[in-house]
Amino acid sequence: MHLLLPLASSVLYVLAVLFLKQAATQGVDPWRTGLACNGVTALLFLCLWPLGGEVPALAQFYQPVLVGLLFVVAQLFTFLALQKGDVSVVTPVLGSKVILVALFTVVFLAEGVRLALWIAAACSSLGVVYLHRTGSSVHPHVGRTIGLALLAAAGYALFDVLIMKWAPAWGAGRFLPIALLFAGLFSLGVLPLVRPRPAGGSQAGGRLLLLGAFFIALQALILVYGLALFGDATAMNVIYSLRGLWSVLAVWGLGHWFANRERELGATAMKTRLVGAALLCAAVGLVLF
Repeated sequence: MHLLLPLASSVLYVLAVLFLKQAATQGVDPWRTGLACNGVTALLFLCLWPLGGEVPALAQFYQPVLVGLLFVVAQLFTFLALQKGDVSVVTPVLGSKVILVALFTVVFLAEGVRLALWIAAACSSLGVVYLHRTGSSVHPHVGRTIGLALLAAAGYALFDVLIMKWAPAWGAGRFLPIALLFAGLFSLGVLPLVRPRPAGGSQAGGRLLLLGAFFIALQALILVYGLALFGDATAMNVIYSLRGLWSVLAVWGLGHWFANRERELGATAMKTRLVGAALLCAAVGLVLF
């Protein structure tokens, strides 16, 4: 039943991205988006404080600091990858997070990962690749783009695994709020990069940004709390990768409500994304059964 948490997060993530993409069309730059998302996430995670817990010795305080820093750095690499390259290159590479979570679980937690989960992780990552292929995107900085996206995926994967490793000693009501509070503080470092809104600019972009930031924070709260409470990061990330499937369905079915034009891609893109959807369903089946 705990796998319902990443399933809910995957749906909320797609809703958040649709709002954020529409905000971008209104002139909201990625640095402002990251600052807003981290700020709202830090505030929302304070809701976990009543769950209780305890702060160990000061010598252990580096743990939430490091986790918060990892979150911000991974996000920064994501923004840089998107700035330098194409979305159709960056997003599939970020799907490698599923495999990296399985690897980091073995390295940092000394836990075995059963064969079915390894196969599910591989199917999930390959499915994400197919879901985001267009067959027409070429970029001169593709090597740099892939490298930055891999660093982002590694940062997010290590973030998940270290939560499983350290959060139990603190309690979810202490470790998570403190870690995300540090993430919010670290994200203030991008303030010099935020472009001021042009005089007389539309208020619509700001409202869309706040809606997107709220749903990004809510889905993160659900997913990260599940990781801290139940562990099982590989299985949870496989289920969470269904956001790729929901994004295709949302773009083709609801994208026009969000001024999204991706539904205008040709039949070839649709066929490859359907293959990706089938691979993701196979991964979910392996995890569940």
